[in-house]
Amino acid sequence: MSKTKINRVKRIAFVVHPDKKTELIEWSYFNKSLLQQHEIIATGDAAKVLEGTLNKAITTYLTGPYEGYQELCTLINEGGVDAVVLFWSNDETPLQRNGIRGIIHAALEADIIIANNKTTADFIITSPLMNNKKHAVENLLEINDNDDNNNELKKNNAA
Repeated sequence: MSKTKINRVKRIAFVVHPDKKTELIEWSYFNKSLLQQHEIIATGDAAKVLEGTLNKAITTYLTGPYEGYQELCTLINEGGVDAVVLFWSNDETPLQRNGIRGIIHAALEADIIIANNKTTADFIITSPLMNNKKHAVENLLEINDNDDNNNELKKNNAA
């Protein structure tokens, strides 16, 4: 069985529909201290929003399905992303939907974390696994830390 290596400092990519900018501002401000611990990657205006909200440098890609989404897919395929967070809308154009599908497909192929909405992003960003040292994922989690959260996870997974 293959293992997916996940680093302590996650490389989190954000793709955000223009109608979801306010939601991104509120969410990223609320999770600022958690997000600042990780490398943030974003397309277009989302990068500007995150840079302003988090007060840190953001790796920025072009916006949209023509170049930005394709660049992000390439980065995912090359192992340069640990998690993808999508703040998207049903109002996406067919071209945008195809771009989003491409990102989701690349993330699935790379076996990385995908959050398709704010609720899932909340669960992911607040998970005790987000700040573990490097670990491998294989059916059950193999965690190399000895802190209480990890011991609790080991107990739960063993049950």
